[in-house]
Amino acid sequence: METMTVERVIDAPIDDVFAWLTTTTNYTRSPLVLRCRLTRRGEGAPYGVGAVRSHLWAIGWLSERITRYEAPYVTEYVVDRSVPPSRHELGRMTFSEVDGGTLVNWTTRAEMSAPLVGAFLTRHLVRPMITGSFRSILNAADKALARPGSRPATTSEQRLDA
Repeated sequence: METMTVERVIDAPIDDVFAWLTTTTNYTRSPLVLRCRLTRRGEGAPYGVGAVRSHLWAIGWLSERITRYEAPYVTEYVVDRSVPPSRHELGRMTFSEVDGGTLVNWTTRAEMSAPLVGAFLTRHLVRPMITGSFRSILNAADKALARPGSRPATTSEQRLDA
């Protein structure tokens, strides 16, 4: 199982960043995301606890269920089904107000389900694809929410192996 984390400061208020990144249809502004839809509304908010999101990304298809929603600070999800098949323990986005905007920390813990080679494929193929997809979505959010005259955002990636 691999833990993958991407961070980025987006030069926009926390409420705006949270709203943009929890609205799955916005993800199609990334060239790596082909189609997204909300298939079931959540409790208290469209993308609240219990919401189900369907994503078709360049790396595959995912059905995600929201398990935690505390606007504007955190949302968590789990992938219930995917193609290619995977095991997924956690998806989490946290949002913090910082100088220059909002720090987004996007973490997922997953592994490709493939006997004998799953861990290898996850580390060398899936990991770069997932973190690249996360970065692409965060770039799209930054572009969509950019304030006139803002500075370029910063990104970092951390590797935390199980």
